Formats: sequence, C-alpha cells, structure tokens
Amino acid sequence: MTTLSTICRDFPRDVSWWGNVRGAMAEQFDPSVHPHRRRNPLTGDWVVVSPQRTKRPWQGQTDDGVGDDTPSYDPECYLCPGNARAGGVSNPAYTSTFVFENDFAALLPGVPVPETDGADELFEIAAADGECRVICFSPRHDLTLAKMSADEIGVVIGLWRDQFAELDETWEWVQLFETRGAISGASNPHPHGQIWSSMFVPNEAVSEIESQAAHLARHGTPMLIDYAEREAASGERTVAINERWIAVVPYWAYWPYETMVIPRRPVATLSELDTADDEALAEVLQTMLGAFDRLFNTSFPYCSGWHGAPRSGADGFQLHAHYYPPLLRSADIAKIPASYELLANLQRDLTPESAAANLRDVR
Repeated sequence: MTTLSTICRDFPRDVSWWGNVRGAMAEQFDPSVHPHRRRNPLTGDWVVVSPQRTKRPWQGQTDDGVGDDTPSYDPECYLCPGNARAGGVSNPAYTSTFVFENDFAALLPGVPVPETDGADELFEIAAADGECRVICFSPRHDLTLAKMSADEIGVVIGLWRDQFAELDETWEWVQLFETRGAISGASNPHPHGQIWSSMFVPNEAVSEIESQAAHLARHGTPMLIDYAEREAASGERTVAINERWIAVVPYWAYWPYETMVIPRRPVATLSELDTADDEALAEVLQTMLGAFDRLFNTSFPYCSGWHGAPRSGADGFQLHAHYYPPLLRSADIAKIPASYELLANLQRDLTPESAAANLRDVR
C-alpha cells in the first residue's frame, strides 16, 4: 500500500536538479525564445508556444508542390459556367458571381424533430434545421481571391453582405466560409465559398458570444474593438491595415499563419457594412491574401469564415473573419494536429510575431 511515508522515503535524496531549475528560473523570460502559453480570450482556450522548436530538423512528410497551371476554364469542373453539376443540374453561363442551393447540403430545412424528452444527458439529440448555399466567386476557374483586383474582391464582399442580410431574416446563425486548396479539404479547385445557415448557434460562436458579452460587461467596450486598437498601436502582429480594417496574426494564434480581419469601428454583422467599408476591406484582403501566395510562392490554402452576431443579437459582438492556413515551413509542409494537440493542448512553434513579420516582408 502506498502511503505518504513511503512516498517521502522513496523520493530521491539527490536534489542537485533543483539548482538547474533555479538557474533556468533566474534567466529573463523571452517570448521569442522560451516556451510559454497564450490564452485566446474569444474561446478561453490556451495555446502552447514553443519557439525553440523552430530549430529542429524535419524528416516528416513532404508533398510535391502543385504548380500554378490551373486553366481559366475546365470542362470537367462542376462549378464552371455552363457545366453540369454533380447533382445533374447545369450551371448558367454566368459572367460574374453565381449563387445556388448546395446539391449535397449538410443542413436541410423542415427536418422532423427527434422524439426526446431531454432527460437523458448521455444520449442527447436535437434537430438541425438549416440551409446551405454555394458561392462561385468568378466564372474563371483560375481566379482566386488572392489574384483578383480590389474591385473584383469588392463584388464578392457585396455578395457576402447581401446573402447574409437575406438569410439572416430566416436563420439564427449564418456562417459564410471558404475552403481553399486540396490540403485544406476543398472538394473542387474552382474558387468558391459556402454559406451554412442554421436555427442553432454553433459551438465556436457560442464561446465567442459569451466571451464578448462578458468583456463588454466588465469594461464597457467591445472586446475586439479594444483588441484591434491595441494591435494597431503595436503593429507587431499587423499584416495589413487602413482606416477601417486591420488584419493581424492574433496574439493567441494556433495555425502557423492564422489571421483575423476586424473592422476598426463597431460593426455587428456583414449587413451593416457600407460602400466605404467594402472598398477598404477589399484593399486589406488583397494585401493579406497576396502575401499568403507570395510567402511560399504557391496558391496558399486556408479555411476561412466570417463571424457576425446571431439574428437574435449579442451584446458587444464584433464582426470578424478568421483565416486558418495549414502551411508551416514551405509549400509542401503542412501543420497537422498531432497526438499532444488532440489529447492535451493546442501547440505551435513559430511565434505569431515572427509569422506576421514573414507576411509583412512579402507584401
């Protein structure tokens, strides 16, 4: 039987290790050198930052880089103008943006309500009513947002705003997102995004709603307005900025080149943006997405999306976009959450400050 006395008896008598610990503690902390944790105030999650690991040799998986030889039109593409989609419907010969109901929607309107009394905490179930749409950004198969002019990006932003305003009249949560690149999970290379609208508020959004409301109650100002002002003043993690928007690698970023795009005035949803906001946002996105592509000289993959306040409203909620690119060291090395991150804690090597500096260097 293990008792306190046996633990004390068996504890090593040699305490020379303590001198090494004290020596390390006496060294002045440097976030660019020493491992540490950073807290994400939007979710409450902590991220371990291990800058010393950027020096380790890499003998893991590498993939052949994909050259930029994408054609402007692909007769086999389900999203190109005039082509038949996987569901059998043919696209019109569209010449700008194009929106249609997803042929293989993850959420459907009017689904039956599960029979449950809600008493079983181990096997809870709830309905998932919703509506899913696809947005083609351009008729050109090769024209990504990063390659568009500011005016062309502005057209897409206007479509985002209009679609949000329309769907927000029916659904509690409207999630606009883009999955770019096969390595990120894109099922089709044609530049496009999606909108999943639902009667329920998703998990990530719940965390952000609660944290921003709590910040407003404590400080009387919106969290992301305060944060944007601090980042604009520092510039250390800024990637692109103008009078109306800022794009930063967040202090708490998990993905190597993760960025957030935030309006610098209080804005709750996309439908509140005006023409000047659209133009300024197009400028910031053009700079940031261009830097992405130039960083490793490749069509930079990422998962991105907009978070706006739900239809019922949320105190202190500030509109913002998340960009989660997986590339780590080059065009052919991606970060994949491994065992420690899946089982214990999110972790990154490259500091957010270094990531932002790398992106600024290639703007």
